[in-house]
Amino acid sequence: MHLDHGTAYPERHTHSAGPRRADGSRRALRIGLGGPVGSGKTATVAALCRALRAELSMAVVTNDIYTREDAEFLLREAVLPPERITAVETGACPHTAIRDDISANLEAVEELEEAHRQTAPLDLILVESGGDNLTATFSRGLVDAQIFVIDVAGGDDIPRKGGPGVTTADLLVVNKTDLAPHVGSDLDRMARDAAEQRGGLPVTFQSLRGPDGVAPVAAWVRERLAAWSVR
Repeated sequence: MHLDHGTAYPERHTHSAGPRRADGSRRALRIGLGGPVGSGKTATVAALCRALRAELSMAVVTNDIYTREDAEFLLREAVLPPERITAVETGACPHTAIRDDISANLEAVEELEEAHRQTAPLDLILVESGGDNLTATFSRGLVDAQIFVIDVAGGDDIPRKGGPGVTTADLLVVNKTDLAPHVGSDLDRMARDAAEQRGGLPVTFQSLRGPDGVAPVAAWVRERLAAWSVR
């Protein structure tokens, strides 16, 4: 069981959108990526696109408050064709558009699906939140699974601090492990604290500069997609 932190977090929509459209056809699996500013969300999205694009039909929705910066980064890196990348300008705190009023993101997701439905129906849509804090979570009416990204440069006490992003995400990613010796972060301590906070939910450590890169996260995405395909 997850730890009871004794804190009242903002309520969020928890209803789950069904896996099939009104006509009975299966829609894409939607995975949200959240985490603090600078934790490596966009770099993780880019790496996932490179790792999975040859085997999956996929698209990305990014969120920024007033810009399209994350989407423009993905476009410059050519991780997917331009028509498979779209941006939402939230105009407010990032969590608002992924948890409280998901209409703009839901519209972006559905437009991407419709645009590719006749030619190459989407298998996977990644929805990246703007940089937020440890309370950031996605509405289950928007995404089917959630990844939360933290990084070792933020301090090795981040897993111990908890918050719903850390404790309830379907996958916790501890990023930039290559920086640990330079910033004094204890990876073993982070692993222990994360395991204690998450009550059995998976945790993975990654360095996108390392030989394995995003491979563990990509493997987790494949597992989720395999489970989705039989629903």
